[in-house]
Amino acid sequence: MGRFSVTYWLGAADEPEARTRALDIALEQTVEIPRDTVPAGYVEDEILGRLEKIEPAGTERGGFLAEISYSDDDMGGDFLQLLNIVFGNSSIKANIRVEDIRLSEGILSLCAGPRFGLPGLRERTGVDNGPILMSAIKPVGLSASELGRLAHDFALGGMDLVKDDHGLVDQRTAPFSDRLKACVDGVNEANARTGGRAAYVPNITGPAMQIFDRAWMAKEQGAGGVMVAPALAGYDVTRALAADPEFGLPIVSHPTFSGANMITPTTGFSHRFYFGLLQRLMGVDAVVYPNFGGRFGFTLKECQSIVEGCQMEFGGYKPIVPAPGGGMTFERVPEMRAAYGDRVMYLVGGALIREKANLVEASKRLVAAVRGDA
Repeated sequence: MGRFSVTYWLGAADEPEARTRALDIALEQTVEIPRDTVPAGYVEDEILGRLEKIEPAGTERGGFLAEISYSDDDMGGDFLQLLNIVFGNSSIKANIRVEDIRLSEGILSLCAGPRFGLPGLRERTGVDNGPILMSAIKPVGLSASELGRLAHDFALGGMDLVKDDHGLVDQRTAPFSDRLKACVDGVNEANARTGGRAAYVPNITGPAMQIFDRAWMAKEQGAGGVMVAPALAGYDVTRALAADPEFGLPIVSHPTFSGANMITPTTGFSHRFYFGLLQRLMGVDAVVYPNFGGRFGFTLKECQSIVEGCQMEFGGYKPIVPAPGGGMTFERVPEMRAAYGDRVMYLVGGALIREKANLVEASKRLVAAVRGDA
């Protein structure tokens, strides 16, 4: 039977302590009983986690890296059980962080990966070279027609994707169905004028029984993709939607509610794992994350590790599009171009909304600045 492995960072003073903690993880993540009570035979030989390697981390954090392998049998063909094995009860303990995962045939069979990824989004948007651009309509409280006008103007100004703000759900000021129609119509009208291929991406995050209904409504009404917040909606909900062969729209992942998973260097997940590898396992095609130098405090190094996780070779899965946001301005375009080049989707919302009176021209200026068309 195949095995996959997870690499954990352990905050330990020396190797004996790190080894003890790693062996505790191997127990906790699988059999969850004292070591001397583990049944001999299949359970001990196959199901029990195995410590494969331990070595100093060699980083500013100090500590150690421990690689622990797990049996595909333990997954039971269940994505949430996979996540439970990766970091279930041990996530509640201090000074343990998931850094990496090595895939197995079982995981590859369970997780289809991104349907579109970077190649598919380039094809759908018609942006063969250079960065893709995305904007966000906001704020909550505007009417559906007002949001539709924003979507129209963004598309007219050259944005490739126009997504909802993550706070737009089904409020009385702009019910989902009304907003969907207004924004699809607005983007289509702009495309008819420009010959462009802009697409509207509604936020479908919501009550569990409505997420798939909203996804299919978006598809039927002509949306070009959907946005979901996996930390709110559910990781397997996202995976199941991406894997549905009949759905077939790109999925954009939003980071809201996920902060506690990666904002400290000694708990949760590495930025590379959470925003890169995990999203690809779910089948996400583009992932929004907080940009360095913005209002959320991510560092350049952390952001570049996210890009690596999105686009490195990983089980043959397609590379996906990292979309840094939360602090993107006209003034920061040269800095971001130097840091990211063409490897990311440039997400700008508030900086363009500030120029609402001249939104079309502001959008055109951003396109020219990012793509060097000025």
